[in-house]
Amino acid sequence: MTEHHIITDAGELNDVVDELVEHDRIALDTEFHRERTYFPKVALVQIAWAGGLVLIDPLAVRLHPLARVLESDTLTVMHAASQDLEVLDHSADTAPRHLFDTQIAAGFLGLASPSLSALHEKYLGKRLPKGDRLTDWLARPLKQSQLDYAASDVADLLEIHDRIVEGLEQRSRAEWADIEFRDMLEKGRNLREPEDAWIRIKETRHLRGAAVGVAKSVAAWRERRAAELDQPVRFILPDLAIVALAQKRPTERSGFKGLRGLDERHLKGDVGDQVLAAVQHGIDNPFRRPEPKKRAEPISERRPAVALVGAWINQLARDLELDPAMLGTRADIEGLVRGDPESRLAHGWRARVAGSAVDRLMSGDAALAFDSDMGLVLEQRSRQAFENS
Repeated sequence: MTEHHIITDAGELNDVVDELVEHDRIALDTEFHRERTYFPKVALVQIAWAGGLVLIDPLAVRLHPLARVLESDTLTVMHAASQDLEVLDHSADTAPRHLFDTQIAAGFLGLASPSLSALHEKYLGKRLPKGDRLTDWLARPLKQSQLDYAASDVADLLEIHDRIVEGLEQRSRAEWADIEFRDMLEKGRNLREPEDAWIRIKETRHLRGAAVGVAKSVAAWRERRAAELDQPVRFILPDLAIVALAQKRPTERSGFKGLRGLDERHLKGDVGDQVLAAVQHGIDNPFRRPEPKKRAEPISERRPAVALVGAWINQLARDLELDPAMLGTRADIEGLVRGDPESRLAHGWRARVAGSAVDRLMSGDAALAFDSDMGLVLEQRSRQAFENS
């Protein structure tokens, strides 16, 4: 195990940051919990660099000094970074200026969302120590086994980074990966807007008329209250209760009776009055779902085309040693088949690799055939109809 120590002193953290900003890259990971909170509760930050590895205890020191290295020219190497970016945004008020995500990058080498353990085995021939996935990272003091397990997540990450970068450069895909990293950073910094909270409630898609505005208003109230109390939104009101409130639109407390998903524990103190106010706000401010930018024909009408294009996309990804989901998800394929200009397959490297070929297939200028190994091949269409004998 790489030698490491835990930082619980602000002065020592500043000394480490002074050293980190002099390096061209660092490896970083976090341990956190959010089962009972709205915001992720960071419990440990692990950082490795050429010649050092530290574990930072955020229960003992503030993490804001890390902004100096994260916002510098130093590259931050992480694995499956999406949740860690939210952790850093909340605990250090920043995110890496330059990011390399080994899980995303490995997708450009044919690996489908590999675990960190899988990358260690593939590139280094070693196995990560097994840890208790239900361990309480907020408990203090942390056991030595916990510290060793946390340190192992970053101890060899820079070496894995070297191997992956070599593979990307051999295949001329480093630029593709950089584009994905930039997109990830942009999405990682997007905060959850209360006014958009209703969209994440699946059952609201069936609401119509005045019910939509009420669902939007109550969901926004729930989001703000959850953030204020730092509790999961489900602790404030279940999704089912929001849909029931939108459908019934009560104007007084007696109207809560019999509503599904709603009981007295959700309405303690003045909370019931706040809910009624949110319902009334939704009634007074009706909301109409935005019309789609372009009325697309039902995808069911083009299901055969989606299946055909999807089969070829998967074949192409395998041929190119790409994670098929990295090249194009089902939603990407449906969007391209529909002619949606915002489909990922209509832009950038995806369009160059697959999008233009799909356009030829959809226009009838190309056709798919099986090769001798039963693989799919995109060919120039002969436009000669096959005649049954």
